Amino acid sequence: MRWYLADVSATDIRPCGAADLPALFSIVNDAAQAYKGVIPADCWHEPYMPLDELKQGIRDGIVFWGYEADGELVGVMGIQDRGEVSLIRHAYVQTVQRRKGIGEKLLKYLEGMTAKPILIGTWSAAAWAIAFYEKNGYRPLSRPETERLLRKYWSIPERQIETSVVLANASWKS
Repeated sequence: MRWYLADVSATDIRPCGAADLPALFSIVNDAAQAYKGVIPADCWHEPYMPLDELKQGIRDGIVFWGYEADGELVGVMGIQDRGEVSLIRHAYVQTVQRRKGIGEKLLKYLEGMTAKPILIGTWSAAAWAIAFYEKNGYRPLSRPETERLLRKYWSIPERQIETSVVLANASWKS
């Protein structure tokens, strides 16, 4: 699939390349500290996302975009083409950079890259993440639909399926 860019002027947003891998790894694992003590204990590990898992996601087609502030990558978000849908994957902003609109800017930018319905999976216990996506026009899907979609479009353990939710934008028709 070929991504196209909508009319979004975001000079601070750029594609991430191989040289960004250390920053991607750092941002994801810094921001994921918010999950510690919130998601099921048997799903938490350090680092939250090992480097090999991050690299595998990229090999599997996740294209990461980053937000720069003062020349430093401070937020990342991935988009993955899965045929009839696009998935937003691994949306993280450095802890010290939160609440500055970076996540919303990245989300809007990536939304402008696809005309397909967008699905987002996150932990059911991550109330702040769910609220963020709802504020941006996404709606949580039913439990049966969540489980069906997680099995169809994601490669995650069964335990994560049991404890996650899928949200969809307005283009998604249940």
